Order: sequence, then structure tokens, then C-alpha cells
Amino acid sequence: MSEARIADLDAWVAALSKPSVLTELAALLLSGLAAWAVAFLVRRAVGSHDQRSILFGKRILDGVLFPLLLLCLAYLARAVLAGWLALAVFKIAIPVLISLLVIRLGVKVLQAAFKDTPLVRLLERTISWVAWLAMAMWVSGLLPLILEELDQISWKVGGSTLSLRTMLEGALTAGAVLIFTLWISAAIEARLLRAATGGELSLRKAVSNATRALLVFIGLLVALSAVGINLSALSVLGGAIGVGVGFGLQKLAANYVSGFVILAERSMRIGDNVRVDNFEGRITEINARYTVIRSLTGRESIVPNEMLITNRVENQSLADTRVWQSTVVSVAYDSDVELVMRLLQQATLNHERVLREPAPSVALSTFGADGLEFTVGYWIADPENGSLNLKSLINLDILGALRANQIVIPYPQRVVHTRVG
Repeated sequence: MSEARIADLDAWVAALSKPSVLTELAALLLSGLAAWAVAFLVRRAVGSHDQRSILFGKRILDGVLFPLLLLCLAYLARAVLAGWLALAVFKIAIPVLISLLVIRLGVKVLQAAFKDTPLVRLLERTISWVAWLAMAMWVSGLLPLILEELDQISWKVGGSTLSLRTMLEGALTAGAVLIFTLWISAAIEARLLRAATGGELSLRKAVSNATRALLVFIGLLVALSAVGINLSALSVLGGAIGVGVGFGLQKLAANYVSGFVILAERSMRIGDNVRVDNFEGRITEINARYTVIRSLTGRESIVPNEMLITNRVENQSLADTRVWQSTVVSVAYDSDVELVMRLLQQATLNHERVLREPAPSVALSTFGADGLEFTVGYWIADPENGSLNLKSLINLDILGALRANQIVIPYPQRVVHTRVG
């Protein structure tokens, strides 16, 4: 068998020196140009410029569509030329294009489904090395020999016989199925979350998470069936997992269930301003297990979803995104009250972030020990842009207006008792 393979290899090397190789190269080049043109026209028709797009990517050549079209056209060109030429270039070009497509598909799906982390980059390199190594062994003829040897290493598991080849093929099948399911779920998530905000964003996020979990579960079942594992044997494992969830993993399960409840009932949505456990901020992410709340100072709090269900939560944006703020000003008792109230109102209206409806309010709130105390209240609709900065600007305008009109801000009055003699 090995001598026949060496003879085939010698014939392939000899075919590379024939003039017909130029025809094959020209056909491969035309296939590449045609694939690029079709991908360009499709991208222009769709109008996609998303760098995370699986089909297109940052550039046309970065996506999956170009190598997929090139592989299809290369198969077509090989079928046309095989009738009257001894092929040499296409014998190596087709495996290379298949490896390129597998690498590009795996990398783009991982980039679309997950964030750029060291683990994802390691998986991308692993996919690349495995694809190129399989291509090299396939072209050289070593892959069938290695698979035959791996098939000889077998053992019995219950009523089934497993071999090292079966396990390897099962792992590759599971990886391919998971990549396919992640591709579908990433496309569904991108379509659902496109141009969605507020409560609609939260509901679509819940649907996206549930769809991804369901697709991955179905993909695992298909992969296990492809390997030949009896799925009825998983009933014992399912019972053990149920017991584990009931005892050791009940908190984790409660957080996941709470996450889907929050997303489904929309009591809290992405973009809401909430206060939880003396931490106040804006919800930036609602994941299956936890919620991320970002304060106006830039700090982020990762809150387990169970806490948001069982504890008291102040949602300042559930019915209305507007937030009320106030500042207190003290003036001397002999000040012109009407003038003071007019100046305070005008100082507040000088800022565009202050809403005109409802209008800012100025009230004489307290007869203080040192002077008259006025409370200036106003509404804003963008608390995510900061509240302390706006309050500081309003206070500066108030201070400037009072000084320009000779209105005194009283000092605290204290009585000092002294003993003589």
C-alpha cells in the first residue's frame, strides 16, 4: 500500500512540471477573482460594514463568504478540467481551501459569539493548527494510515465498543456542531438586538440567551448521537445533575432562573438607574447569572441576579427616566425674597440639561437659625451624564447671581459665653 502511495506522489510531482499546470493556475485565479467580485456585490447589496460580521468581517477577504465561494468555484473548475487534463494543482488547492474555510469559520464564529479573551485566542490557534495539520496529512496520504491505526486502539464501555478514532471523530463532530450552533445563535442575537433599547432590549436579550442555550443543548445531543453514545445512558447523569443542583448548586441555579425572570418580566432593564444594597448606578448588562451596575463615578458592581429578585431594589427609571435633583441656598433675613427666587430660577434655567417641563421650582423651605433657606429643585433626563457636575455648575451660577445683586449669604451666628474674674 505504501509503494502505491509513493507512486501516486511521484506522478503528482511529475504532473506539476507539465504545461497544463498553467491552465489550472489560470482557472484557480479566475475562480478567486469571481469569488471576490460576488462577495463584493453581495456586501454592497446587503450594506454590511460590521467588523464582527461572520460572512464579511472588516474587509471582504476576512469573512467566511469569500473562501466559501472560492471553494465552490474551485470544485466547479476542477470538474470542468478533469475531463481533459491530468490535474495537479487542484489536488493541493482543494484541501488548502477547505482548511482555510474551516479556520476562517471557526475564528469568526468565536469572535462573534465571545469576547476577545486569551482562551478564545487559544481556541483560534488550536483550530488553525488542527486544520492545517489535517490538510497536510490528507495530501501526503498519512491521514488514512493514522486513522486505521487509531481504530485498532479500542475498549468496551458497557454494551458499546469505543476506539480512539471514534473518540477523535466524536470530538471533531462535537466541535463542528457547536461552531454551527454558535454561528446560528450569534446571527439570531445580532438580528434581535439590532436597534433595540430599554424594555425591548431586555426582552430580546432574554430570547437570545434562551435560544443560544437551546441550540447548544441540541448541538451536544446531535454530537453525542454522531459518536454512537446511547442517549438513554444520560438519564442517570441527568439525575445526578438534578441532585447536585438541588443541594450544592442551588444558589447558581437560583441566579440563572432569576436572570431569565428579570429579562422576561422587564422589572429592570438595560439603561435603568437603580439602587441596590447602598450602591446606585445604571444597569449596563443583564446576563444569565449576574447584572452589571455602573455608578456615575465609573465603578462597576457585579450583582447576582438572585439579590435583585429577593431584595428591595429602587428603580428610578421604571416608569420614567427623569431624575429630580435639588440644592439648598441660605440668604440673609433682610434680602428681597422675590428677587432671590427669580435669580435662583434663572440660574437653573441657564443649563440645557435642566428640563423645562416640568419647570424648575424654588421654594422658601425653612426659616433657619442664620437666614432664609431656599430649596431649588429641577428635573434632568440624562443622569448617566453625571449629576454632581450639573449641580456644581448651577451652584456656581447661583453664587455669581447673588454676589452681583449684593445679596448676602449669612455666616453662622454663634453666642460665645465668657467668664470674667
